[in-house]
Amino acid sequence: MKKINTLLIANRGEIACRVMRTAKALGIRTVAVYSDADAHAPHVKMADDAVHIGPAPVNESYLVIDKIIQAAKDTGADAIHPGYGFLSENAAFSQACEDNNIIFVGPPEKAIDVMGDKARSKRAMIAAGVPCVPGYQDDDQSDGTLIAEATKIGVPLMVKAAAGGGGRGMRLVHDLDEVPNAIKLARSEAENAFGNGELILEKAIIKPRHVEIQVFADRHGNTIHLGERDCSVQRRHQKVIEEAPCPVMTPELRAQMGHAAVEAAKAVDYVGAGTVEFLLDQSGAFYFLEMNTRLQVEHPVTEEITGLDLVALQLKVASGDFLGLEQSDVTLSGHAMEVRLYAEDPAEDFLPSTGHIDLWKPSDWSRVDSGIESGGEVSPFYDSMVAKIITHGTTRDEARRRMIKALSETALFGPKTNRDFLIDALDKPDFAGGHATTAFIAENYGDDGVDLGPHAFSSYAIAAVIHHKLRQRSAHRLALNVNPEMLDWSSTGALETVVQYADGEDAQTIHVHVDKPGRYRVTSGEEAVSVELVAIAEDRAKLKVDGRTIPVIYFDDHRTLHLALPQRSLTVTDLTGVSALEDIGGGGTVVAPMHGQLLEILVAQGAHVSKGDKLAVLEAMKMQHEILAEIDGTVETIAASAGTQIAADDLIMEIVEKETEDNEA
Repeated sequence: MKKINTLLIANRGEIACRVMRTAKALGIRTVAVYSDADAHAPHVKMADDAVHIGPAPVNESYLVIDKIIQAAKDTGADAIHPGYGFLSENAAFSQACEDNNIIFVGPPEKAIDVMGDKARSKRAMIAAGVPCVPGYQDDDQSDGTLIAEATKIGVPLMVKAAAGGGGRGMRLVHDLDEVPNAIKLARSEAENAFGNGELILEKAIIKPRHVEIQVFADRHGNTIHLGERDCSVQRRHQKVIEEAPCPVMTPELRAQMGHAAVEAAKAVDYVGAGTVEFLLDQSGAFYFLEMNTRLQVEHPVTEEITGLDLVALQLKVASGDFLGLEQSDVTLSGHAMEVRLYAEDPAEDFLPSTGHIDLWKPSDWSRVDSGIESGGEVSPFYDSMVAKIITHGTTRDEARRRMIKALSETALFGPKTNRDFLIDALDKPDFAGGHATTAFIAENYGDDGVDLGPHAFSSYAIAAVIHHKLRQRSAHRLALNVNPEMLDWSSTGALETVVQYADGEDAQTIHVHVDKPGRYRVTSGEEAVSVELVAIAEDRAKLKVDGRTIPVIYFDDHRTLHLALPQRSLTVTDLTGVSALEDIGGGGTVVAPMHGQLLEILVAQGAHVSKGDKLAVLEAMKMQHEILAEIDGTVETIAASAGTQIAADDLIMEIVEKETEDNEA
């Protein structure tokens, strides 16, 4: 057995911090690596040592094997933990570690090589007798062959990257006419994300559950499973809510799936932590999807119900020790849930969001694995998941209710997040009843983003009262010899504050009337509520609205106020004193929705376009986003160039509306 004294974590963000916590608890020295974008990131501060490995783009830093190996040599690291993503499923990286006498905390090169390729792994699983989805996974990658095989398989059809994961390089096709474009987009995305454009085709299983089995194996021939996780709630084929155990699992089905997963691992001489993913259809039949040859994002739910530290087990097995567990030793206790907090805008089809983090305030009600902090940045160069929130309960419903409570006391201000969507989803009857499949989001929210409806007037009233109190305090700090008890007091009884908030294309004027110190009547037109400010601290407040107590987390950014209410988040900007809002351009002004690389511009200057036409392709957060025309018209100006990095709101092109053209004619 080779002892691990110094561990380099070849990753960033929450998983780097997660691995370091266990390593430090075991007395192992830790080393971080970081790009230019992560120089001041939490994982760098947490490590005992840190090495700079290059510019922000992953292909110049986190994906450069030689830089990682050299960092390990320079810091005396005798082991490398790859986390997930990046080089975690790169066979060449595993081999490079072995060649340099560095322990790779993961499986051997052979297992990664076979299971890291969806085509080869599927062929191997068919040979091993593991149930697989019908499809095409052969070497001929010509467009003609793929289109012909797609026709044989029929629709609905999945076009998938053979390498990688995380939903990248994946397209669901409902019409055979869509296949050529799906192949083009999936291949381009796969090449950019993984450096491998090979594709496979699979018959799409409609409304399955996504159920995965956690396996563990040591170097001495011992292989077991640690039960299952249900990861059915997904958007863009990326998981959003995970839980263990699966709500519809039976002991018999668990034994069958567990056996299949163990056989899959043995077929490739697996060592370490791995996850065998299956699609479980409504009849109870299951099909091999893929094997992730690494630690999964959702591993904490397995830890919560088994009481095991999976990172500690990884390090133990990597050192050459016996696993120390038999299948009969594994017991499942209670129920656990995990949600992924993404920096994204659910209302805009989950478009990734980037930028400065004004405030990060996680809940004390849950386990939180994160790699962000107040004052930091959400970078456009990396995945949009910024934190994981995990709860455990005696029953599934207890774990679910604890999760809603934890999210209600969580705030991330700056980038947009999916926090409100998660709260809403957890309370949907389908999810609460344990009936969610991979179709959950589409069935409950549609295909055009998540619309949670307008905010209640009481939310604006709370914002107005907090704004009033913060301004009052600011003014009081500048005043001399004014007794705080005199604030909100007037001999005339006629104190009133007026705020005007932008609300979509309109402005909402709100009147805050002081009834007596700390108590207000807030009105806007016919709307009226009574608000009592019970307490207010640096970033928290407690109010009573019409007698109902409401806790609030807030961040004051001059005229803009960010609020995290129990069910909804709200950002308001006070326009009071501003004569007018400048027109920032209508549908004819096409700007970048986020920071990223402009891969393609699909129209030329002078071209006539119709609403819905594809104008450009932007890559951000490892995903490709098509930018569509919002109006009919003619492309008058192209201001950006393909292949360049652009910032959010940068001008890409301008379109003259058709009606305007006709009038000029």
